[in-house]
Amino acid sequence: MEIPTIKAEPRKVAGSRATARLRNRGQLPAIVYGHKQDPEAVSLDYHAVDQHLQHGGHLVNLDLAGKVQPCLFKEAQYDHLGMQLLHIDLARVDLTERVKVHVPIELRGTPKGVAEGGLLRHELPELEVECLVTDIPEHIRVNVAELALHQVLYVKDLRLEGNLKAVTDPETVVATVRLPQVEVVAPVAATPAEGAAAEPEVIAKGKIEEEPAPEEK
Repeated sequence: MEIPTIKAEPRKVAGSRATARLRNRGQLPAIVYGHKQDPEAVSLDYHAVDQHLQHGGHLVNLDLAGKVQPCLFKEAQYDHLGMQLLHIDLARVDLTERVKVHVPIELRGTPKGVAEGGLLRHELPELEVECLVTDIPEHIRVNVAELALHQVLYVKDLRLEGNLKAVTDPETVVATVRLPQVEVVAPVAATPAEGAAAEPEVIAKGKIEEEPAPEEK
């Protein structure tokens, strides 16, 4: 497995203005921590990190002042639209250790239940797995071609390759094939025809007694 290398620069100035200036220069603020070492504030090349994440990458060699350290992308922070990467955390790792990571699930094939009028619903977008840090896959591909109408695919049904071990609850639903729901529209109440006399409102029933006039003294 070839691990890409990303250069990092020490970052000493903190604050929103400093990070904004970094982003304007195409740099990404980041924190590196783990392995009983002090956290380090660094900046990375925004484009390199963004491309690596888009291709499902988890592991990188971080080159900081000539010292190369394998690191795992742990948590990425995006803007309110979920489009622009704002900050990222990296954890130092050893290439022989096992780690827990979330990996996207990719459904392959057309379920046979679709031919019976069903719709495929992808319920679980990613799976948490445990594996060697060098064995983290970009995607977990799941063949759903044999999924019949009303059938449910659970985590426990997945066949994971190599030394991958599912951490997600085995009873979690991954995908289903069900008939589409039909929306029931309530009937609209009839309105009086135009020009028809409306029924007068009844305010009170029975004889209304008049209040007696006060007696003259």
